[in-house]
Amino acid sequence: MIPIAELLAQRTLDLPAIAHALDTLDKEARLRVVMGLGRRQQAALFEAAAGHRPITLEDLVPPDTPPLVEVVHEGKNSLVAFRRFAKVFCRPDGDLRDELWGYNRCRPLIAATVGPGYFIARAGAPGEVLIDYLRVPPRKPESWPQIVPNRARLGRFVYDQMQDILRGISRHVSVGRATKNGRSLDAWFLLCRMQ
Repeated sequence: MIPIAELLAQRTLDLPAIAHALDTLDKEARLRVVMGLGRRQQAALFEAAAGHRPITLEDLVPPDTPPLVEVVHEGKNSLVAFRRFAKVFCRPDGDLRDELWGYNRCRPLIAATVGPGYFIARAGAPGEVLIDYLRVPPRKPESWPQIVPNRARLGRFVYDQMQDILRGISRHVSVGRATKNGRSLDAWFLLCRMQ
């Protein structure tokens, strides 16, 4: 098997081979690979992932997870600063089956000034998930931070009018690109599901 670093360095990405390599790693090794990838690799993975592995809400929160129990996806984005974060998802309580609730877990200083960045995740274009900051959940798990509108604090410069497009790479790894007001931004991120 070709080492994953070699697969990721190729000019044309072999996504099935990359996915297989990621799936064979334990979660700590998988997370190290994800955290080691930079902006150019994130962008290339996002483009290569179009149509590769359809991603669903069940990939983000496994179907046997009870409502309001969090599932953490450790993340790395392509921004200049504050690259490390997590997107935390849960299944809603009640009868809602076609969405997940979530927020961005980041350093306390960022959370205090920008806010938690709550969102609703739902099916997007075929094979993709849309992380939609235009809506916030009506409720949350008790341990999560207070729900605040994404226009509050400095969040209006970060989360307001934002939506992320998420594509699947492997069973535990996905790649996303941010959009704002319907326009794609030069901002990508990788997520690694830890459960």
